[in-house]
Amino acid sequence: MYRGGSVLLMVIMLLSGCSFFEKEDDGIQADDAVHLQPNVEVIAERLSVPWSIDKIGESFYLSERTGSIVKIENGKIMERQPVQLEKPLAKAAEAGLLGFVLDPKFTVNQKAYAYYTYADDSGGKFNRVVVLRFNGAAGWTEEQILLDRIPSAAYHHGGRLKIGPDGKLYITTGDATTPKVAQKLSSLNGKILRMNLDGTIPSDNPFSNSYVFSYGHRNPQGLAWIGRTLYASEHGQSAHDEINQIQAGGNFGWPVIQGVEKKAGMEIPLFQSGAVETWAPSGMDAADGKLFVATLRGNAVLEFDLEQKQTKPVISGLGRIRDVFIDSDFLYFVSNNTDGRGNPDEKDDKLYRVRLIELK
Repeated sequence: MYRGGSVLLMVIMLLSGCSFFEKEDDGIQADDAVHLQPNVEVIAERLSVPWSIDKIGESFYLSERTGSIVKIENGKIMERQPVQLEKPLAKAAEAGLLGFVLDPKFTVNQKAYAYYTYADDSGGKFNRVVVLRFNGAAGWTEEQILLDRIPSAAYHHGGRLKIGPDGKLYITTGDATTPKVAQKLSSLNGKILRMNLDGTIPSDNPFSNSYVFSYGHRNPQGLAWIGRTLYASEHGQSAHDEINQIQAGGNFGWPVIQGVEKKAGMEIPLFQSGAVETWAPSGMDAADGKLFVATLRGNAVLEFDLEQKQTKPVISGLGRIRDVFIDSDFLYFVSNNTDGRGNPDEKDDKLYRVRLIELK
């Protein structure tokens, strides 16, 4: 059993009343009061802009946007492991060490996959997908580049990495504030990409000799599967956030359509926040036929019930939430109040957990 302080909070049952925002990540405007809700346990504290959660056995591994991997066991930060990258991390507003996922054979090969933003010698900003290897006390070292020079900018990096039930590596990329590239199959931006773990292109990808799995995305930051069906979360423009069921080769419309808009040949979301409400959805996971999504602007973990077609917040009052992870009977999540847009307390950021049964 992990140790930590239990916090009692109350679920905000309605998402109405949120403000209209021009950008999805310009700081907290929602009610930050602590509300009464099921027991939420603090697993670890004083994290520095955590971005991705992974877990193997009883050990958590969290990427920090500032450039470290944090190992957590028994409610304590055991190590803040350095990451030696070939390129220095870019200092753009949302840039840094983002997606991180352990190799399925990590206990044997000590490998993981990461997504980071860097600036080249001329000042251009790019994102890169790499293999990291853990070297004990020396920390992590960039060992292999799988995909490089994904154009970047100050915003809209995407950055989520997940290994699917098919054993392939899935990667989300943002439009890098150039919307038109999301519709171009020749561009890596505004896409969900799919590759083999060695960086090669799978033979069954929907477009010949291409990493592109789906396109027409603005800034997708969450991936999850129910069975073999893939779902993704996506930041919209001025609200219009989306939860999509991803079809191989699907065009998800940006920037031609968003939200409730329709156009022949383009997919529409399963859920969308509307023109006023903003979720700013990020990491996601699934359990019992439901999607659980971290939201930054929404300051909540949202539950999306696919059968009932209903949405509700199940965690709130803890500020910005960046990622969620479900293991066994527990939902784990990390706050992101130290990212420059939140209102951190002296012990932020934190890794929390709550029993799934408490959320029903």
